[in-house]
Amino acid sequence: MPDRRHLRDAIAHLAAIDRPSASPGEREAAQWIAARLGEFGCTARVEEERAHGGYWFPLGVPAAIAGAAGLAAQLHRGRATRIAAGAAGAFAAAAIADDVSGGSLWFRRRFLPSRPTWNVVAESGDVDAERTLVFVAHHDAAHWGMLFHPGVLPLVARYAPALLERSDTSPPLMAPVFGGPALVALGALTGSRRLLAAGTTLSLGSAVTFAEIGARDAVPGANDNLTGVATLLGVATELAERPVEGLRVLLVSTGSEEGFMEGMQAFAKRHFPQLPPETTHVVCVDTVGSPQLALIEGEGMLRMREYPEPFKQLVADAAADSGVELRRGLRFRNATDGLIALKAGYRTATIGSVTPHKVPANYHWPTDTAENVDHRSVDNAVTLCSAIARRLATTPAAAGATSA
Repeated sequence: MPDRRHLRDAIAHLAAIDRPSASPGEREAAQWIAARLGEFGCTARVEEERAHGGYWFPLGVPAAIAGAAGLAAQLHRGRATRIAAGAAGAFAAAAIADDVSGGSLWFRRRFLPSRPTWNVVAESGDVDAERTLVFVAHHDAAHWGMLFHPGVLPLVARYAPALLERSDTSPPLMAPVFGGPALVALGALTGSRRLLAAGTTLSLGSAVTFAEIGARDAVPGANDNLTGVATLLGVATELAERPVEGLRVLLVSTGSEEGFMEGMQAFAKRHFPQLPPETTHVVCVDTVGSPQLALIEGEGMLRMREYPEPFKQLVADAAADSGVELRRGLRFRNATDGLIALKAGYRTATIGSVTPHKVPANYHWPTDTAENVDHRSVDNAVTLCSAIARRLATTPAAAGATSA
């Protein structure tokens, strides 16, 4: 095994920086990452973009609007009030659905303030090659909140182990967030008091939950996602020591991923026109510091989107050839930067990691520190990603057709 102590040092250094989305700390981290990638022979730069930099306002405000409208419709049962509540609920549901699905982000862009965020873009490999492989991670850190309390799943495992064993898809946390306003709209327009009451309760509960998250600090974000950043640094090291021919490699670390992929959206707008889907593959590396490395089959907060099977098989074959154990069969009701590339039609795969409870370790919790990272998994992620690059470099027609 190569000496990768510099990756442990990188995680520890960056975890000590307070890095909420679109913050001075995020910028400091981006500049440090770009400098390190430059030391490993990459051509690296920091690109400034615009982002709102969070998700609690873009989701919490529409939820609060729907909740207030639903409450008003219950207190004042006139036809005009019900119509207004229905319109408010529909508006809120549309805004939330767009935001959580990697859509155009029209609500936050039209109604909420923005500020700078910073992406790192580095180039390695055979820079003149026709085909490109993009590795993407993110360097901002999430706010914690009671919604992410790590004690829930151990209780499920203790008292309902069969339920945990049967489930290979993470809980749909955003379903009630969207469902509340949708029920307000439906209840108001049909005159159903039960639907209206249920929608109002869910909407106001969501608004309170997001307010609590927004009031919390950012976690150190060592696993989520400095382990991904460390993987980029490791791949850069491997490619500097053993160059590849026939494949251009982009190493991208986004900002504001925790604001629902705003940095990746900006990267897509700037770079996708120069990255043809027929010659480009994308590998998202997100939260690979849990005990078991995993190849995610599909993801999506509301609609599950499957990653293309031919490329997943290529990744699985690269893992087997490299002696890397890679769990399969898991789907996440979350969203990573990989979702943006997948929706754009790129052959995309996402590599993550999980605990025995089938979730990332210390997810959005203050214990997400450098000391709690499983560095063996990070080393395996570097080994796997390097193997993917070499396999693609020697397989001209690899991974089949696009899928979205």
